[in-house]
Amino acid sequence: MDNERPIEEVLDTIGDQHARRVLAAISEVSKSAKQLGEELDLSLPTVYRRLEILEEHDLVTEQTEVAEDGNHFKVYQSNFESTVIRLEDDEYRVRIYRSENLPDRFGRLWDDLNVK
Repeated sequence: MDNERPIEEVLDTIGDQHARRVLAAISEVSKSAKQLGEELDLSLPTVYRRLEILEEHDLVTEQTEVAEDGNHFKVYQSNFESTVIRLEDDEYRVRIYRSENLPDRFGRLWDDLNVK
């Protein structure tokens, strides 16, 4: 789970049609900006702007991969499973639930237990 964010931040980010399309395209499989541009019929500058905004809000992650010819390139993947919007104390709040791998989950549990 992520810290709660003001609803305006998250909704402004995912309110953009191109950002939503990018998120949907990388929800299951990592893709490069070039692959996203071709698949979604978007210019590379548009794809990179959306990826930058999504990264700022920690909604995507990036990894560097190495091609067979030795060139390096980045691929992007969605960084959350779901979001929940709720009304609390007359204010809307958004909570982002993230998928975690087992080692990360265990490490956080260990840290929470303050085991030294």
